[in-house]
Amino acid sequence: QLQLVESGGGSVQAGGSLKLACVASGGAFDAYYMGWFRQAPGKERELIAQITWSGESTYYHNSVKGRFTISRDNIKKMVYLQMNSLKPEDTAVYYCYADLGGGGFWGQGTQVTVSS
Repeated sequence: QLQLVESGGGSVQAGGSLKLACVASGGAFDAYYMGWFRQAPGKERELIAQITWSGESTYYHNSVKGRFTISRDNIKKMVYLQMNSLKPEDTAVYYCYADLGGGGFWGQGTQVTVSS
């Protein structure tokens, strides 16, 4: 079983940047696709970025494409989300997710607040 802990959230002004980090423990990190989801108040949780086992392929939701970058370090068992040009609509709780296909593990979430 994989345990995930996110960090790096906070409050920034629009146009600013944050880098989220997620550290994994307790399992074979490189066996999982890794993703970042977010959930804004009153909205469903949505996948915004995903990266394959070796990092050779990534996916981005249209709303973050060109602004966010997902990356991973399998030796350190870390996945990152670099967020640039932040907008107020990016305000949400951000969750790290380890995807084994048909199931996975969630982190506890980290709050990102973007003010205009």
